[in-house]
Parts: sequence; C-alpha cells; structure tokens
Amino acid sequence: MTVVVMGMPAVRAGRPSMDGRPDTPFLVDRFGRVARDLRVSITEKCSLRCTYCMPEEGLPAIPADELLTAAEIVRLVVLAVRELGVHEVRFTGGEPLMRRDLEQIIAGCRAELPELPIAMTSNGVGLEHRARKLAEAGLNRINISLDTVDRAGFARLTRRDRLPSVLAGIRAAHREGLAPVKVNAVLMRETLTGAADLLEWCLTEGVELRFIEEMPLDADHEWARANMITAEELLEVLGARFDLTEVGRDDPSAPAEQWLVNGGPATVGIIASVTRSFCSDCDRTRLTADGRIRSCLFSDQEYDIRAALRANASDADIAALWRGAMWHKWAGHGIADENFVPPERTMGAIGG
Repeated sequence: MTVVVMGMPAVRAGRPSMDGRPDTPFLVDRFGRVARDLRVSITEKCSLRCTYCMPEEGLPAIPADELLTAAEIVRLVVLAVRELGVHEVRFTGGEPLMRRDLEQIIAGCRAELPELPIAMTSNGVGLEHRARKLAEAGLNRINISLDTVDRAGFARLTRRDRLPSVLAGIRAAHREGLAPVKVNAVLMRETLTGAADLLEWCLTEGVELRFIEEMPLDADHEWARANMITAEELLEVLGARFDLTEVGRDDPSAPAEQWLVNGGPATVGIIASVTRSFCSDCDRTRLTADGRIRSCLFSDQEYDIRAALRANASDADIAALWRGAMWHKWAGHGIADENFVPPERTMGAIGG
C-alpha cells in the first residue's frame, strides 16, 4: 500500500502583523485586492478518486474532532458576511455530499443570512437523492465536476464507474432549480478528443460548461507544464465543430472567460488558471475543513482559526485574525516562475 502524505502547511501562531494595513473592516491585501468570495471546505473525503486530485486510496482521514462542526462553520460564515464584507459562499470538499449534516450547514447559514448567495461544488455522485432537500435548505446553485461523458473514460479517470449517477445528479439539480447549473471539466490529454462531445451534451441538457486548465495540485505530483492542455489547444478542438465568439468576462474577478457557441445565447467558459492567470483580480478567501484560513490556493501559509474558536475567542478577535491573514496574501501563484514549488496540500485537501 502506498503511503500518502496530505502535507503539513506552515500554520502560523498568534496574530499576523497588520503593519501598513489600512483601517478597513474588509479583507484587503497589500496589492489592493479585496476578498469577497469565501470558499469553505467541509471534508477531505470523496466518493471518486480523480487522478488529477486524489491518490487511488484517498487522502488520510482528518480526525473527527479536528473537523469544523456544523455550528462552527455557520458561525464563521455569518461572521465573514457581517464583519468582513464577504458577498458569497461556496461549500466544497473533498466532496461536500460526504457530510451527512450538509443540509444542516446550509440551512443554518440561510436562517442567519436570508439574502446570501450560497453555492456548492460537487462531483454529483448521489446528488439525485439530495438535490431537493439541498434546495429546500437554501442552496442557490451548484457546480458539478464532469470531465467526460464517455463511461469507460470516466471510470478510468475517476477510478469509479459512477457516470450514470453523476448525469442523474446534474439533471436533478437542474430540475430543482439550482441554477445556473455549471459543469466543470479539467482539461486533460486523455479527454481532449471528447471535449466537443461534452459541450454538445451540456448544450442539450441546458447547463453551462466550463473547462479548467489542469493545475499542479495533484496528489501524485505528476503535473508538468509541458503535458498540460492549454486554452488555445482546447479552442482549436472545439472550433472544429462549433462557431465560437469570444465575449470575455462580465466580472474581472470571475475566473472564466466566455465564448458564445454558434452565435449564442449558450456559452462555454474556459478557466485558464495557468496560461491566462487572473491572480491580480482574485477576490477569494478560503477556509479548510480542519479550520484554517488560507489566503491563496497555492500558499502554504495558514492561520488556525479553529483553535481561536475553541479557545472562546470573540467575533472581533476572529475577524482580526482573518483580516491579518488576508493582508499577507501573495501577489500570485507563480506557476510560471522557474523556482515554483507546488503547495504541500493537494486540491482534495484544500477544497475547490
């Protein structure tokens, strides 16, 4: 059996320096960006084993007492919105559907924050059984990961033969009004020839498709810049079947650039995280499943907010810790730099 190391980020003790920080309640950093989009990972567990995300045996389990509880998650979300200027929240994993109290977490946030946009990223496995309850709890919309509609290819990539469940989950989300339903597909060499088929399926189903350049966040550390599929290569493949017209971004902080498909109104998006970096407009702040503030997907500098919570820290103290953590956010991920080093945590351990 292969031993998998999840990674030990540099967890900072105490309160980060606020030197030079302007007197504002918002999550501003040294480069003038303001974080308004909160990503909350609620588990490291997943029902799939996608090769670009997790090892075959999965990630080491986080002990139950180290996971944030439903009540702790709700408290931090409410604080982020009311005290720090967060405008929207997305729950991620691992796979958030692996938490039995997911509906409780969403309902708790909705009860305190009736107008808050609440979203979730999921692999869709088993979603058909919970979509209605999630919508009733207060979930607004959902992104579902799907890299191919070829069943054999799906099984190879995810190491699980669960494509029918994922497709049923997408349709259930659409039926329950979790709109817009977006499909996220990671660009990989083995799925590139089926990219047009995936777009055709999404157009037929009335869901939005976004392709994502593969990033160096895989557990097996096999990512290589020379092997990745770029946005330009994808556009060439899709352009052989569809007429694509670039429309760009509606919001500078939105990760996806948009193209009209056959004149619209349907679009396809591309998140070119590597070749067309949007770090300068990033507006995200992250909370890991074990209760750490992470200012950047690629930074291993984390601040332990769980310890503060469980030491009976006040909301004001927690807010100050969070502001300080974000003040030290990096300028960018630096993937193109010669000395780039991938983060210790993988995507499955950070949260999407």
